[in-house]
Amino acid sequence: MSNHIYKMIELVGTSNTSIEDAVQSAVAKAARTMRNVGWFQIVETRGTVAGDKIGQWQVTIKIGFTLED
Repeated sequence: MSNHIYKMIELVGTSNTSIEDAVQSAVAKAARTMRNVGWFQIVETRGTVAGDKIGQWQVTIKIGFTLED
């Protein structure tokens, strides 16, 4: 087994529906635009308020990926 070097970036996913959708949108975008995506970590969850309801979910995640040789 060789040693690996990993990099992490921070992204914010948003959704009008749910926390899970916000995370999924960020992970999907990362997977389409980067190679070797391997994991994510939820760092922060927040949202906006519209009137007396939740307007939008915002989830900050860290995405980890392996750097190529």
